[in-house]
Amino acid sequence: MISKYEVLSTIEMIGTQNLDVRTITMGINLRDCASQDAKVCCDNIKRSITDKAKHLVRVGNDISSEFGVPIVNTRISVTPISEIAACSGTVDYTCFARALEEAAQDTGVNFIGGFGALVQKAQTRSDKALIESLPSALSQTERVCAFVNVGGTRSGLNMDAIAKMGDVIKETAQRTAQSGGIGCAKLVVFANAVEDNPFMAGAFCGSGEGDVAINVGVSGPGVVKSALEKVKGEPFDVVAETIKKTAFKVTRVGQIVAKEASARLGASFGIVDLSLAPTPAVGDSVARILAEIGVDICGMHGTTAALAMLNDAVKKGGVMASSHVGGLSGAFIPVSEDEGMIAAVQAGALSLDKLEAMTCVCSVGLDMVAIPGDTPASTISAIIADEAAIGMINNKTTAVRIIPVPGAGPGDLAEYGGLLGSAIVMDAGQSGSERLMSRGGRIPAPLQGIRN
Repeated sequence: MISKYEVLSTIEMIGTQNLDVRTITMGINLRDCASQDAKVCCDNIKRSITDKAKHLVRVGNDISSEFGVPIVNTRISVTPISEIAACSGTVDYTCFARALEEAAQDTGVNFIGGFGALVQKAQTRSDKALIESLPSALSQTERVCAFVNVGGTRSGLNMDAIAKMGDVIKETAQRTAQSGGIGCAKLVVFANAVEDNPFMAGAFCGSGEGDVAINVGVSGPGVVKSALEKVKGEPFDVVAETIKKTAFKVTRVGQIVAKEASARLGASFGIVDLSLAPTPAVGDSVARILAEIGVDICGMHGTTAALAMLNDAVKKGGVMASSHVGGLSGAFIPVSEDEGMIAAVQAGALSLDKLEAMTCVCSVGLDMVAIPGDTPASTISAIIADEAAIGMINNKTTAVRIIPVPGAGPGDLAEYGGLLGSAIVMDAGQSGSERLMSRGGRIPAPLQGIRN
């Protein structure tokens, strides 16, 4: 049993070190909403979500007040919409995005995820319709988040889908040009996507999930940095042990919040995600943790080694603190959402190439990276292909959330506000990918994917 005393003992971490529960995410299975009539299907979706999640925001607020733990967001993830809309007969899936938006407004959640498709091997008619609808759907909604899974260790890489996503991202940016291409901030392209991820924009309720589940994401970069300040000059063994112990404390907070929310909402306890998710706030940065470990500035030589140790130690500490660990779990490195990363880009220390190297050892991939608006679609697709290949070969989740900012060039600043922060536009290059991406087809699964 976890006592309330354990949560109260973290009061210093909450009060001065930016510890928070980043999200309570309710996963909702929508498979019983399918209909051959698109309007009926949309009505079923709204009814199902509003019925199951009607108390989600209130319960989150109650738990936050009772335990003194900040809960930043409440969110919903649903079954991939390409699966629910498949028999509807319509070719424009924007109506389903609007149904999700209305359900999110009715329930009061911050975001709703699951407008997406799993196309790691091939695309169905429904998958293609959903992908074609992404620019329209993301430009007409505010709270809807989307994903496309284009590859995996067991499946290889669907290069046709990857090539298409470059065009989709470019069009989405153009349709939301007045807000700096913010539609792309709500779209993630995955390899090895997980079914119980509570973090947006890539959350969805996978086929192995039940009817309703509660998944919680905790975050405490500031807590880890503060703990490391007390072991300055100590060897790496001590540093790793300190991170492990701190991750244990942080995860215990997520465990009790998840159990309480599940019980009060009559839902299954899904997972606690251990990820260190930074914010633009000073003192809440993964980059600053790396600096505390000893890297002069994030992006310099030694950054990848320090990040690898951090990611591993966070997982080792967290798995002892919760009976159900899942999601992504590790350290996020979203450029615009981490003030230390932003400073590193401004200082010229952190490039897109170095970020790619760091993604080999961190939790996800290239996250909230802004690039010039005139970057060719084939270049964006090639960036996605590179990142997906890292995930495929290393049997880990990788993702790309990239924003070609209309009218912007390298060094410009795009302001998105809130948790999305400020994005420094990074140089992505202009050529060299067209012949590669025009081949199409599928890159076969690697040898380590043949496990049976």
